[in-house]
Amino acid sequence: MSRRTRTARRRPVAAAVLAAGAVLLPAVPASAASGADQDFVIEDPRITESSGLAASKRHPGVYWTHNDSDDGAFLYAVDSRTGKTVATVTMTGVGEPRDVEAISLGPDGNLYLGDIGDNLGGTWDHVWVYRLPEPAELRDQTVAATQFTVQYEDGPRDAEALMVHPKTGRVYLASKKQSGGRLYAGPERLSAQGVNVFRPTGADVDWVTDGAFSPDGSELVLRSYLGAKAYDWKGDGSLGEPRRLSAPLLGQSESVTYTADGTGLMYGAEGTRSRVVRVDVEKRDGEGDEGKAPEGTKSPGAGGADGAGGGGEAGEGDGKPTGTAGLVVVGAVVLVWLGLRKGRRGAK
Repeated sequence: MSRRTRTARRRPVAAAVLAAGAVLLPAVPASAASGADQDFVIEDPRITESSGLAASKRHPGVYWTHNDSDDGAFLYAVDSRTGKTVATVTMTGVGEPRDVEAISLGPDGNLYLGDIGDNLGGTWDHVWVYRLPEPAELRDQTVAATQFTVQYEDGPRDAEALMVHPKTGRVYLASKKQSGGRLYAGPERLSAQGVNVFRPTGADVDWVTDGAFSPDGSELVLRSYLGAKAYDWKGDGSLGEPRRLSAPLLGQSESVTYTADGTGLMYGAEGTRSRVVRVDVEKRDGEGDEGKAPEGTKSPGAGGADGAGGGGEAGEGDGKPTGTAGLVVVGAVVLVWLGLRKGRRGAK
C-alpha cells in the first residue's frame, strides 16, 4: 500500500480532528517542560509518519519510533529532552517491510515491530512481526532481526497495535475496525519456522490505532483517533471494564506508550515535526498518597499537537480545557467526521 493511497484513505479522520481542535482548543504553551519524558517535538525531517512509540529501558528518556511504510527497515531513537534523533537502526534479515504500524519492548530486552497494516482490510494473507535486540549504544548501526510470519485464525484483517506483555513476553495484536475489532493472542513463544497463528482472546475493541501494557502488566491501554481507554488485564487475555482516559486530541492519533517508570503515558501522532504529549498517570480512587499510582488510570488533560490541545479535566487558568470542553471537542470531531463520510457517500 503506497503512502499516497494510505494517506488519502485516512485524511477525512485527520481533517476532522484538526478542524475540531483548531476551533475549540487553545494552543499548547511554548514553555512546555523540556526535561526527559515530557512533551517534545520529533525534529527529524525523515520521520513524517511516526506510527509507534516505545520507551527505551536501556536509555532513559529515549523513545523508539518508525515510519509506517515506504521508508525501509529503519528505526529511530529520539531523545525526549531535545526531540532529536540520536540513533538510526537499519534492520537486516527482514526483507522489505510493507506497512509497519507498531513497536513494543519486551521483557527479554528485544524490540518487537508489527508489520501488520492492511488498509484494504484483508488484502494480505499473512503479516509479519520483527524482533531485534535493543541496542546497547545509541549510534547509527545495522542490527540483525528475526522475522516471524503471522496469520489470524479468523482470516486477514487490518491492525495497527502490537503489545508485548512485560511479564510473560507474549505478543498481542488488536485489529483496527470502527466496530467489531478484536484482541488477538500469539503463541506463547513465536517461531521463525512456519506460521504463527494469532487467536481471538474474546475481547472486542473498536478502532484501535495503538496500545501499551503498563510496566507491571496489570493494565492495557488502547487508543483510537478520538481518545484512549484503560482495561484491567486478566491472565487469560480477557479485559475488565474500560475506563476512559483524558488523552490529547492530535492531528492523526497513532501511538501511545508508557514512560519507562510507569508514571506517564506518551501520546504521539503522524506528521512532519509531530508532537509527543505526556499525560500523567493518576492514582485510582481510594488509593492513599503513599501508594504507587497504578498505570493507565484516568489522567489530567494535556496539550495536543499542531495547534490542538487535549480534552482533560484540568482546572481553570492552566491553559487546558475543562472536562466539559473535552466532551465538546469529541462531539465536534465525531460530527465533522460523520459529515465527511456522508458527503463522500453522496458523491458516489
